Amino acid sequence: MSRSAHLVGSIPADNAEDAMRLALSQVGPHLRFLPDGETGERYHRILHIIEGFRDHPDLELKKDGDWSDFDKIPVFKVRRGRELRGAALDFGHIAAFEESWPTFRKLREEAGDPELTFQVGLPGDFDMSLFTLGPAGPLGHQRPFREATVREIREIFAQGGREVLFQLELPAELVAVARTPGPSQALVARLLARGVAGLAREAPEGARFGVHLCLGDMNHRALGRMADATPVVRLANAIAKAWPAGRPLEFVHAPFAAAEKVPRTDPAWYAPLSSLRLPSTTRFVAGFIHEDQDLGQQRELLALIERLVGREVDVSTSCGLGRRELSAATAALKHTRALSDD
Repeated sequence: MSRSAHLVGSIPADNAEDAMRLALSQVGPHLRFLPDGETGERYHRILHIIEGFRDHPDLELKKDGDWSDFDKIPVFKVRRGRELRGAALDFGHIAAFEESWPTFRKLREEAGDPELTFQVGLPGDFDMSLFTLGPAGPLGHQRPFREATVREIREIFAQGGREVLFQLELPAELVAVARTPGPSQALVARLLARGVAGLAREAPEGARFGVHLCLGDMNHRALGRMADATPVVRLANAIAKAWPAGRPLEFVHAPFAAAEKVPRTDPAWYAPLSSLRLPSTTRFVAGFIHEDQDLGQQRELLALIERLVGREVDVSTSCGLGRRELSAATAALKHTRALSDD
């Protein structure tokens, strides 16, 4: 099947097996990659990782927060006299992979789809340093977060090899580009793209990647907004241009909805997509599926996006489904299946 469905990561389920079975039952024939649903404490992406830093010997709390909104996030700083090293950071992705990997392999065999790949979502090092340490994080302490992320990629790749795809999740980069005044957007996109490509460059040769551009989703509310699709196009083009050889960039996912907000229907909003320049080997995943928008409107948007991009695209929601109620997530999966069947 030429058009594929993409699941960003989180799925509201009690455990990884239930999440993967739900995904396979709803959209299985159209999936190229299958995440484990990021269930349990992982459903809120990086919240549990940052909360774990409250007991880190090299970090101390600078400003507390209860995670009720994006401006109420706890912010840490490096303790006086201490040095933050990558070896001392554990984001938990290796343990999560090792727990879910056998279940994935069992379900893949049951599905009779040997090409199905296990998808591991990883926040970028820029994002992790920013959300942990505030604006000063990427300026002075990004390297330890990169070292820790690369260590996780290397260990997971050593176990899963090319049966695993790493999805780099980049809300901070896209929101930063979107908030930059127009004339400077392209420059900011290039600078941030070099960092993303640099992370991939330090990964093992042969490791497979996808990029999830994101507007954030906390409590089913977005961190950023876009005036039109220009920030996505500029950042996607810059990442593709900077991407290192030997580490396949298999897709770029772009958000066209924003958490609870349905996608815009104004064709002018999507017009910048005509300037998207991805290699033929990199699929474009349009994250416009939303359970609260009429399926007929969604079909019209798909046709518009494909006309502007100039090729068939894969379909997805704008972000993971873990912050939705199960009924809403299931409705979004049904939309995904319907649009993949078209």
